[in-house]
Amino acid sequence: MTTDTEEPPLTIDELAARAGVTVRTVRFYGTKGLLPPPVLGPRRVGHYGREHLARLALIEELQHQGMTLAGIERYLRQLPPDLSAHDLAVHRAVVASWAPDTVETITREELRRRAGRPLDDEDVRRLVAMGVVRPVDDGYDADLGLLRLGVGLLDVPLSQEAIFAAREVLLEHSRAAARALSQLFRGEVAERDARDVRSLSAHMHPLVVQALLTAFQRSLKEELGVWLAASSEPGGSGAG
Repeated sequence: MTTDTEEPPLTIDELAARAGVTVRTVRFYGTKGLLPPPVLGPRRVGHYGREHLARLALIEELQHQGMTLAGIERYLRQLPPDLSAHDLAVHRAVVASWAPDTVETITREELRRRAGRPLDDEDVRRLVAMGVVRPVDDGYDADLGLLRLGVGLLDVPLSQEAIFAAREVLLEHSRAAARALSQLFRGEVAERDARDVRSLSAHMHPLVVQALLTAFQRSLKEELGVWLAASSEPGGSGAG
């Protein structure tokens, strides 16, 4: 696995600080095969990239779900070895979606640790505006399921208004899909025992989330391909 060429590589100390773990933890994951080895640079100094950071975030999420170390090893072995940071983030989003909503009251320092990066006052203000965190007397009420997403959006070159508009689009269509799927499944289980209904729901939740993510990724890739193709044509304005 190579490091991301768009960002400077990280030393093991920088990687640990960004991920909110210790250097010892990073080395332990490396010896267990959970984290790919670094790329060796001058003087044999190990360099890490965004993929390593994303994999650490996935491991943290799997631990948060209560998965044992052996279970995490099995899970990661099933993943393709060359997944990008984006692909790993998608896997983490799927894993996080299995859990119920989790809002915790945390300090500013804990917020920074959970974010995996420094947060200045403007960053926190934007997270508050996005509804990811809410100031309280003892610190912040943080929606941990949305925190990583919100932090990622801090670096997206879009205005806050555009991000909010995109959020509304996603919420509108995801709710419509949820209603349609709920009605479909309700018809299938109408005559079943309540225990069977709960079991079906528990099994279908991660499968439906994965299916929706896959379908959305493919559709977005197709739309962006059309847009980029139009933009590259002579005189193209990028309008669809």
